[in-house]
Formats: sequence, structure tokens, C-alpha cells
Amino acid sequence: MSHNGELWAGVMLNEDGNPSHHVILLPGEAERIGWNKAVEWAKEIGGELPTRREQSLLFANRKSQFKGEWYWSGEQHAANSGNAWGQDFFGGNQGSLNKSFEARARAVRRLPI
Repeated sequence: MSHNGELWAGVMLNEDGNPSHHVILLPGEAERIGWNKAVEWAKEIGGELPTRREQSLLFANRKSQFKGEWYWSGEQHAANSGNAWGQDFFGGNQGSLNKSFEARARAVRRLPI
């Protein structure tokens, strides 16, 4: 299912509890990068930034693949367009960060089920 350093992270479920897609963690990461550039970087390597739910799955199943720092999600904050969501891979918290904040980024790809 995975190749070239990719790691299977788990299965995401739909709201009705049925399997939706596999989450595949792509190799490599970006360091000290703002959100807009992180989105571009993920596309350049053939992936996307993970959703907040996917980041929770990555924290649960592949935490060892991350440094204990903040990583960008692909989700903008609904009420504040200057912010996007991130995940702290040290303690597991998620929070809203200013898009200019320099965090880390990992990309995923999704395989529909």
C-alpha cells in the first residue's frame, strides 16, 4: 500500500462510522514555515497538509515520526482568516495559530476505501 518511505497511519471514518480513507504519511518535512508556504510545499511533494482529525490519528499512530513541536494542519480557522489550526506533537494539543507563525509541516495522501 505504501512505497518510497511512505507510512500507513490508519483509517479515517465518516461521521456515520464507516471507513472513508487510508491516511498515508509522506516522507520529509518542512521546518520553520508559515501556513501558506506549508500548503504550497505539501502540494509540491504530491500531498496535502492533514486535517485536524488526521493529525489526531497521526499523533495516536505515528507520533514517533514527528518532533515534539507544532505542525500545521490544512484547516483554516473558520472565524479568523488570519489563523489556521495546528497540532503540538509533544503533548497532543491542537490550537489556532497565526498563519505567519513558523511551524513544521508534514504531508499526507489519502486512499479512498
